[in-house]
Amino acid sequence: MREHLKTSLAFLRNTWRGLTSMRTALVLLFLLAMAALPGALIPQRSLNQSEVDKYFRDYPELAPLLDEIGMFEVFSSVWFASIYVLLFISLIGCLLPRCWEYYKQWRSKPVRTPRNLARLPHHAEKALEDTSVDEAISAAKTRLRGWRMVEHTEADGARSISAERGFLREIGNLVFHFALVGLLIGLAGGKLYGYEGQVIVVADGSEFCNSGTYNYDSFRAGLSVDGTQLSPFCVKVDDFDVDYQPNGQVANYRVGMQYQSEEDLENNSWKPYELQVNHPLRTAGDRIYLTGNGYAPRFTVTWPDGQQRTGLVQWQPMSPQTMLSQGATKFDPPGVTDEAQRRQNQLAITGLFAPTASFDGKILSSGFPDLLDPTAAIDVMRGDLGLDSGRGQSIFGVDQSMVEQGRLKRVARENVRVGQEIRLDDGTTVRFDGVERWANLQVSHDPFQTSVLVFAVLIIAGLGTSLIVKRRRIWVRAAPHPESGESPAARTVVEVGGLARTDQAGYGEEFARIADDLLGADLDHSPQPRADAGTARERKS
Repeated sequence: MREHLKTSLAFLRNTWRGLTSMRTALVLLFLLAMAALPGALIPQRSLNQSEVDKYFRDYPELAPLLDEIGMFEVFSSVWFASIYVLLFISLIGCLLPRCWEYYKQWRSKPVRTPRNLARLPHHAEKALEDTSVDEAISAAKTRLRGWRMVEHTEADGARSISAERGFLREIGNLVFHFALVGLLIGLAGGKLYGYEGQVIVVADGSEFCNSGTYNYDSFRAGLSVDGTQLSPFCVKVDDFDVDYQPNGQVANYRVGMQYQSEEDLENNSWKPYELQVNHPLRTAGDRIYLTGNGYAPRFTVTWPDGQQRTGLVQWQPMSPQTMLSQGATKFDPPGVTDEAQRRQNQLAITGLFAPTASFDGKILSSGFPDLLDPTAAIDVMRGDLGLDSGRGQSIFGVDQSMVEQGRLKRVARENVRVGQEIRLDDGTTVRFDGVERWANLQVSHDPFQTSVLVFAVLIIAGLGTSLIVKRRRIWVRAAPHPESGESPAARTVVEVGGLARTDQAGYGEEFARIADDLLGADLDHSPQPRADAGTARERKS
């Protein structure tokens, strides 16, 4: 039993040491980057379900296999989370011992002066006239002010100084790695407590309130968000202006809107704001972005009994260059209480909308994205739209299965401009009344956004510090000249040796400046080859 326990403890200890090694952390960081590649190359359900469906249609054999291993939900998969957690543990396991080691180095004194400074990569030596040992050491201490220094008196009467600098390099390295851990925590916190939603608001004074997930067209919640405690605010989109260049490219988007935060909801006061791309509205802890726009044609249907219904529904842009759009506006017949009769007389206006009409033969296209000649090529469908079938369907089209079954038939097809109408066989008229713009708003909530920004800045600052700052050491030894004897003129031999622990370029120039200040400017500062023990003894003798 005891042997099994020892074996288990040894296994756990070795596993922990392997997991918390810097090599393992680098491997896990590389694996995390590689694991994120499928999330960028393969469509993800959380971002675009329609693209995932298209991938299944295009690759019917490959897609189910990828789905089995979570390639369409990479960032929420078990294997991605495993790499993430292991990297987190490995980084912390690497950093804690390094902090203790750095603390011990910081509290320790600089290394004593080597016996033979000539063996160091950087070395200079000179006999100074009219300079005592005390004066040479005092000048060295003045020149090395700001360095960590310790002074020694050697057995032969010589005095020396050990100095070192560049501990900020290790601090930068630790800051970089701790900030990386903080960044991982911030990203994880954003996934837990953040949410993101998309909503289309027509620019005719329509409002949107962040009172529940049911108000969104699409909503993606964090693992700890149930949708019942969203940030309270409302927005009202009054107008949408776009500046176009002559070639049809967009120069600027502007959304004229008003908003209410929690304190404004009580007294029903609105604050104006001009929403632009990359200039989000920040309110109630959320950010509101402009991510898209389009057109919403307005159609009015008049039934033979004189009753009217007006539909204003967004249509989907097919081309961002010309804003040619497609969509469907659906109507229920008014005053019909019989369910079977109601389903048989539903109407749908489907087709294409061009803000600036351009015809290729009889096919409608768009020549410019602005509303210069708005025209719609519509099909009027009558019958059962399948709205009560229990199956979801796109607002931009009709259920094609109803068409295939003959339960939904086309009763008219025509091109119409604003103000024109179509008369159906039963006397019903469909009039094209005009067009409104709509804005696609993205609401993002991430309580860890500021933390992520701070840690990202610290990562850059720590990495820059660790790359720029050099860890280096320098030693100065001053001893009476052996030939001075009883001469009243003091002569002192001063040696200066230097070592850059990082072998980084630039230390040679710094050493040369220090040596010039201490010994004079007529020295050769080229790096010296390391001497063996015999050469060192000969040089000293």
